[in-house]
Amino acid sequence: MSDLLFEIGTEELPAGFLLPAATQLESLFRGKTGKAGLTFGSIKGFCTPRRLAITVFNLVDRQEDLSEVLLGPSKKAAFDTDGNPTRAALGFAGSKGVSVTELEIVQTPKGEYLQLTRKQEGRDTAELLPTLLKEIVLEISFAKSMKWGANQHTFARPIQWIVAIFGTQTIVIEHEGIVSGSVTCGHRFMAPDCIEITDAGSYEKVLQSIHVVGDFQTRKEMVLAEIQNAVGQTDFGVAAEVAVHQGLLNTVTNLVEYPFGVCGSFDEKFLQVPDEVLITSMREHQKYFPVIDGDGSLLPGFVAVNNTRVINTDITRQGHERVLRARLEDAFFFFESDKKTRLEDRVADLAGIIFQAKLGSIQDKIDRVVKLTRLLAETLEPELVEDACRTALLCKADLTTDMVGEFPSLQGVMGSAYAAHDGERDSVSEGVRQHYMPLRSGAELPKSSVGALVGMADRIDTIAGCFGIGQVPTGTADPFGLRRLSLALLHILEDRAYVLALPDLFRKALALYGDRVDGGRQTVDQIMQFVKGRFVNDCSRNGMEASAVDAVTSILFVDVNDCLKRISAFSNIREAQSFDMLAGSFKRIRNIIKDNEDSSVNTDFFSEPAEQELFDVYQALEKTGATKLSAGDYAGFLEEMLKLKEPVDRFFDDVMVMAEDTAVRTNRLNLLTAINQLILNVGDISRMHKA
Repeated sequence: MSDLLFEIGTEELPAGFLLPAATQLESLFRGKTGKAGLTFGSIKGFCTPRRLAITVFNLVDRQEDLSEVLLGPSKKAAFDTDGNPTRAALGFAGSKGVSVTELEIVQTPKGEYLQLTRKQEGRDTAELLPTLLKEIVLEISFAKSMKWGANQHTFARPIQWIVAIFGTQTIVIEHEGIVSGSVTCGHRFMAPDCIEITDAGSYEKVLQSIHVVGDFQTRKEMVLAEIQNAVGQTDFGVAAEVAVHQGLLNTVTNLVEYPFGVCGSFDEKFLQVPDEVLITSMREHQKYFPVIDGDGSLLPGFVAVNNTRVINTDITRQGHERVLRARLEDAFFFFESDKKTRLEDRVADLAGIIFQAKLGSIQDKIDRVVKLTRLLAETLEPELVEDACRTALLCKADLTTDMVGEFPSLQGVMGSAYAAHDGERDSVSEGVRQHYMPLRSGAELPKSSVGALVGMADRIDTIAGCFGIGQVPTGTADPFGLRRLSLALLHILEDRAYVLALPDLFRKALALYGDRVDGGRQTVDQIMQFVKGRFVNDCSRNGMEASAVDAVTSILFVDVNDCLKRISAFSNIREAQSFDMLAGSFKRIRNIIKDNEDSSVNTDFFSEPAEQELFDVYQALEKTGATKLSAGDYAGFLEEMLKLKEPVDRFFDDVMVMAEDTAVRTNRLNLLTAINQLILNVGDISRMHKA
């Protein structure tokens, strides 16, 4: 066994590309070596802005020899009475590239058969690696790739060098005129010269000697130490610390090959601007870390991470401060300028912003959202109708501000700040901010009822409109993010425990579009199927029992929280000893009754005691079940349903359902249909039967 080093050197790769590409590199290698029958001990991945690499330890030097046994036709079919090979024998031998004489006759449990034992000699790993590694280079994919210069193959950035060493042997690969070798490049500024690598085991140490930290986690810890150390060397008059955002930390880690931190400051006048503006300017545009005090309040400071050693800290700090000051001056100007126009007066300007070409402007959308919000508030939170409708009116007005034009990610945040400046009630200003929540799956949900109501109305309007014009998500194509919007709607409903009939709500939303959309029943059904799909997937991700989810959603999906209660009831009763047998019996009932819908029963046609017994139990359960269903006590209803188990078993043991007498047969089918309809009030338990 020997060790392998494989490195792809490039121009600086975008930070967001590195970790996915490093994962792909390792995954592709595992897959290809597994397919080739090459085993190894361990593998480690590396990624920096200028390289993707793996080191593989204890990779076998050669494939194992393979012995393949192929069974052919029976001896009887392979030879005629004179012992000559038949077409079956000749065909089998020909398909394997051998003669009939190379086949042997073996005894099997089924009798004597022809068999071919074929040996395949293993190849040297060094012989296989050039093709295998070249394929990996060609198969690594990125979010954005292109052809560079005269190259024929796409890559995120131009490839500059390739290193491939197996043991002490250089593996020769040619790619777009670049021939692999044993020479890697160091830090672009601190070690611009190339250096030779002798083996995989020395790779990390060699990189360190040329000021490159190849391991992502090690480099990340160094970045963290650098920014904390940089803040520790300054004096803001209070206990200062770095506000570490994990996303930014990962990004900065992948922007540098060797980190050096510098702490800078800015004018305190900028603290008049909302914190989110300052943080966005620092974090998103400059990749700086904000400095905060012990209470989490912003201080007039930041930390920048450089990809080269800082010789003169003051000069470097001043450079960063100068760049950030220009950004903050713009933000300060936008903020002061925007405040001169009331948010309410900006609503009319939304007519100039297109929501969707066929669905009209943002102002058209606001008109619909206000109406939907009123409907929701009157149903769910009557005391909040006025505040909710006011919030709905103002919720998109900040789209016309200069600040949101410069920082689109601040929509909602700036609307909230401007609403507060205009003297709007706290519930309104907070509602404007929170109606965008959650921003993504798993993100924070709106804490205020007003934000929740407006957020639901906004999402319902978008989903309804897109489906109404046929803009339905397909595969990975979802330009309006309808999957995300549907999940957000479901999570808000669940979090607030709102009782809502979604089909009625989507019908109303489609009606508000008028003749712009197809608002028919088919569209509503299509929307509900789509939202139900998101609900089922979300239940699965949350660890809910799939059969319980299927039992409920296969029958109805109208009220999210009602469905969740039903699913919980099914999941809890699943372990009851008689439940699975009852589920099996119910499955049998459904198979027998098929399309029969009549549930009227005439006791005069009963001829067996088991019929009367089952009918009596059914009637008793119908009464008690109705009470429990009206109270939403699905668990109690299912507990009562277990009483059907023994009468149903006796019925099937003693009664011939498909009797010759038509009236008797119909009556028995109707009795089973009635029981079927009773249980379907909660869900289809036949889907929970353990086959």
